[in-house]
Amino acid sequence: METLSLDGRTALITGASSGIGSAAARGLAREGVNVALAARREERLTEIAEGIESEYDVETLTVPTDIREEEAVEGMVEETIERFDSLDILLNNAGLGRGGDVESLSTEDYRLMQDTNVDGMFFTTRAALPHLKESRGNLIFIGSFAGHFPRPSNPVYAATKWWTRGFAHSVQASVGDEGVAVTVINPSEVRTEFGSASGESFEERFGEGEVTEPEEIADAVVFAAGQRNSTVSELDLYRRDKFESF
Repeated sequence: METLSLDGRTALITGASSGIGSAAARGLAREGVNVALAARREERLTEIAEGIESEYDVETLTVPTDIREEEAVEGMVEETIERFDSLDILLNNAGLGRGGDVESLSTEDYRLMQDTNVDGMFFTTRAALPHLKESRGNLIFIGSFAGHFPRPSNPVYAATKWWTRGFAHSVQASVGDEGVAVTVINPSEVRTEFGSASGESFEERFGEGEVTEPEEIADAVVFAAGQRNSTVSELDLYRRDKFESF
């Protein structure tokens, strides 16, 4: 399959300070993509950017941003355009999970998930779309296994990921004729820091090879971004024994 050369293109990645975001930044940089890295942890972003520039012949930009803040998101996109003149790939990766059934979930955790997984993705998409239309670029969302199946242990988190899928596909319907490709990538457990805020992280819970690695999701991002004429609408990447208990 012939794919598009990504060399010289520009990507903006939210949640880039660890896990899927940092792995995707490296994966795209390996293909020659200049990367703007956004997250709240500035020191970590700087460390990742320095590592990428030392390993790959690309430029980086660090944009410390809380995607829950509308004006901050607009500034993040503006700074990326000012530095690189265009935006070809947006990876909507930043997300937050809190466990708990509806009765026990606190209002604070409910709002944190809504603010991050729903509002943050909306703010980022809205700010980036005009530039992706200009470049006929790629808008890529990190969804979840939880956006496909009922999740009794964390129904609110699952609902935000159902929203992600519905939003992404509806955006595709509205901008596809303007040349923008929209992809949703749905992992099951990925061995990252995810979950650490409310208990044991996936990185702590699972050994290497037991579940999906961040680099596998990064490969999916690169694959989706590299399509010449088509849209990779949705990719599911589940650990191989995921359906054993179903």
